[in-house]
Amino acid sequence: MKKIFYFVVVIVAFIFLVWWFEPREIVVVTNFNECVKTGNLVMESYPRQCQYQGETFTEFIGNELEKIDLVRLDNPRPNQIITSPLTLRGEARGYWFFEADFPVVLTDWDGLIIAQGIASAVLDPNDPESTWMTEDFVPFEAKLTFRVEKDVYSKKGTLILQKNNPSGLSEHDDALEIPVVFE
Repeated sequence: MKKIFYFVVVIVAFIFLVWWFEPREIVVVTNFNECVKTGNLVMESYPRQCQYQGETFTEFIGNELEKIDLVRLDNPRPNQIITSPLTLRGEARGYWFFEADFPVVLTDWDGLIIAQGIASAVLDPNDPESTWMTEDFVPFEAKLTFRVEKDVYSKKGTLILQKNNPSGLSEHDDALEIPVVFE
């Protein structure tokens, strides 16, 4: 009986030592997405935040909050998964347009342009007062068709809504840039 007891103690001690000295995966968290992958709770703020070991990581949403008083994008939203063709909808101040439109560019993770187009003001044909020549917000719409290579390094890209700048003067340039994810 004593031999069985010692044998069980030795086996339990061995299992404990193996468990204790087992190599463990070192988790390094440096950004919001890595924090979420570790299973931490996400705070439903905007932009969303995640905490890991006392450090707070904020979701990257581009410069949307900086441009909210100039241009607003309803679709797609930052970090949304997109497919082609992509329909953009939102509203922009009248001075964001020139001749009722402004350029839109979609880039891949490497900054290469994979689609470009024109966002046009959506005016109410039944309202004779409807115009893009205002300081108020004017609805717009655009459609982009694009193709993403299957073996691409990253499925991330950037949607850029550029203020129309017919003067060509760099001090009048402006843009809303939001991250997107390709399906």
